[in-house]
Amino acid sequence: MINAFLFNWTLNEFKVFLLVLLRIASLLFMMPVFSGRAVPNTIKALMAMVLALMLTPMVPFKASEFPSQPLALIILVVSEVFIGASLALIMQLIFVGVQIAGQMIGFQMGFSVASVMDPNTGVQSVLMAQLSYLIALMIFLAINGHYYFIKVLFESYKILPPGHFVATSTLYDIVMQCAEKMFILGVKLMAPVMTVLLLAQVALGILAKTVPQVNLLIISFSLTIGLGLFFLGLTMQFFWPVFEKDLVMALRWLPVALKSMAVSP
Repeated sequence: MINAFLFNWTLNEFKVFLLVLLRIASLLFMMPVFSGRAVPNTIKALMAMVLALMLTPMVPFKASEFPSQPLALIILVVSEVFIGASLALIMQLIFVGVQIAGQMIGFQMGFSVASVMDPNTGVQSVLMAQLSYLIALMIFLAINGHYYFIKVLFESYKILPPGHFVATSTLYDIVMQCAEKMFILGVKLMAPVMTVLLLAQVALGILAKTVPQVNLLIISFSLTIGLGLFFLGLTMQFFWPVFEKDLVMALRWLPVALKSMAVSP
């Protein structure tokens, strides 16, 4: 009798554990720092399972609340995956804005020829885009953004328990605002260096007309790379204030996004 009770209790808890694991895994596999291919999938899976084991006793959801209909169960599973992916997407959009800035700067400097395989995305990327992304990740870790992310994950089950997901237009508006901030952040970060490189190209064009004997093809490569790296280093002191504003905004939008998914239309 006791063994049957323990078996049923273990089975019920395992069901809740799998449900919790869905939200955590979808969030962990897509969030900054852990989403890159540089982190092995086994490490991600292990971290997701550990977090799920810690959260399962605190989740306000019982095995008896599982829907009996297969369609309702599928909707519950998909909604949990969607919640975790939505939170990760809000953060990833801010980091993509940094990559856009590095991509444009690297292209203007002539580094597009030296494209390499990006270990984060698995596709070819300009060197400056990788550098900008790594700087953004270091800032994210320096301000303990990953701890805040895990804290939001813990609080998400209080704000939005499993089975209470409702699709609203508010979540769409938040994602669109983050996408807008992504492009604005990219323009802000690349504007100083791009302006200098544009003026350098204008100066080289004037020099080519004035002194046609000079081999500008050889000079332009070293000049644009040198100017780009020099002014990129000078603008690094402004990188943190500009990036920090949008990063904090995205972190504050995470609970708002959860509340928007928990409110009935």
